[in-house]
Amino acid sequence: MKLVTGTQMASVDRKAIEELKVPGLELMENAGRAAFRVAIEMLKGAREKKVVVVCGRGNNGGDGLVVARLLAKEGTEVSVFLLGEREKVKGDAKVNLRRAEQVGVPVDELTGPEGLARLERALSTADLVVDAIFGTGFKGKAEGLPAEAIFSINSSGKPVLSVDLPSGVEADTGKVHGPAVRAERTVTFGLPKFGQAFHPGKSHCGVLEVADIGFPEEALDSVEGVAEWATEDEVRAKLPERPPTAHKGTCGKVAVVAGSVGFTGAAALTAMAALRTGSGLVYLGTPKSLNDILEVKLTEVITRPLPEVRNRRCLALRAAGEVYRLLEETDVLAMGPGLGTYRETVELVARVVRRLRKPGVLDADALNALSKDPSPLLEREAPLVLTPHPGELSRLIGVPVPEITSDPLGYAREAASRFRSVVVLKGAPTVTATPEGQAYVNPTGNEGMATGGAGDVLTGVIASLIGQGLSPEDAAWVGAYIHGLAGDLARDEKGVHGMVAGDILDKVPEVIKRLSRRNSSGRKDEA
Repeated sequence: MKLVTGTQMASVDRKAIEELKVPGLELMENAGRAAFRVAIEMLKGAREKKVVVVCGRGNNGGDGLVVARLLAKEGTEVSVFLLGEREKVKGDAKVNLRRAEQVGVPVDELTGPEGLARLERALSTADLVVDAIFGTGFKGKAEGLPAEAIFSINSSGKPVLSVDLPSGVEADTGKVHGPAVRAERTVTFGLPKFGQAFHPGKSHCGVLEVADIGFPEEALDSVEGVAEWATEDEVRAKLPERPPTAHKGTCGKVAVVAGSVGFTGAAALTAMAALRTGSGLVYLGTPKSLNDILEVKLTEVITRPLPEVRNRRCLALRAAGEVYRLLEETDVLAMGPGLGTYRETVELVARVVRRLRKPGVLDADALNALSKDPSPLLEREAPLVLTPHPGELSRLIGVPVPEITSDPLGYAREAASRFRSVVVLKGAPTVTATPEGQAYVNPTGNEGMATGGAGDVLTGVIASLIGQGLSPEDAAWVGAYIHGLAGDLARDEKGVHGMVAGDILDKVPEVIKRLSRRNSSGRKDEA
């Protein structure tokens, strides 16, 4: 699904109404109905509930008036607060203002301090607040009465449903220059907006739902979008299916080269993530003196003790030959988690990457090893997926972290083009970019995933998907979605403060089961 700016969405709207002759009133009715359905879910029924709808004078306010009318017809006690005078409401919004009043919805003109006081009294007894002040055309800073109303909404402590976009958030950028509504849920229309995918705007949206309100495909296709927004259905369509005749040799063989003293956990997380994602066989090459530890930690993983630097307990350059032999037995390489950056290990990484003939996923210390001299990335033949966090990408491309985090899409694309690799830039949100300029924004994941080892799990997930037949591009964005959703399930169970990387790993099979189109018996998976 395309991710668009508010400006692009306005272009879609114009094309639908002006060129394709879709009545604007019909689109507004459909938008209001979509928000109404979510309101009913949040209320857990409509009767004997109180809802406050705060409306601007434009089309976003018109959507809110449709919600108010539909709720009132279901028996909800609805109060509408209009920011401004009735006479200034125009077009389709004016039609819906009249319709709401015709079914008995009280509309209070909020024009000064007395109106704000009435709003606050109504909010104090409300079961739900519907925010329909500003839509996707909003830019700048909310001021005056709208700002006061937003403050009152946020201060009420009541659950909030935002219509299309939380008021005060810029759809084009996600920036918040002043007060902005903090919603529990947001229903947006047609396509997701850039400002809903990137912080701080994303944090104001709560749970985001994209509703189909009847835009013709021709209108939606008329804009390119800034990136792709990964959806559950799209991920489901990409997941590798396992035929009844499958055996361990046909389900993907992954070579993991990882670990050093103090970092056996990174190696274990990567290897187990590959297994839990569905790989038939996973081999772990690790420093010889650490092999016994990992034999105990990993029952199902095949370990390969590799030559190490004496007294350092990290991989030695002479391990290269054994890594090459390991790659002859496997389909894909995952390299980097917990390797360390001792000079021999750094040279080992460079040598292996230069001679790589099979797809690889490079993370953590494999990226750090290449940061001073990234030439092996340009000299290798095999397709690569690089999975840096902003600090690792900063070292690779020589750009300060704040600049990268201010434009993750741009810098992910730049790195992908420079290194001829798929780049998964981890963050909030995670962004995947290809050398050709395609980009995917991941909607899953949460702040609880800011914990050591979470990235190692992602490396194993992506490598496993490549081994099972996905292209590196698809494995990257699909893997990011699976990883983030596993993190969301772990958060729901453990909370953002107590969850650890192992909790994310434990949820990966549950995510894949949920996403799989068919279970092992061939029936539709109802989980």
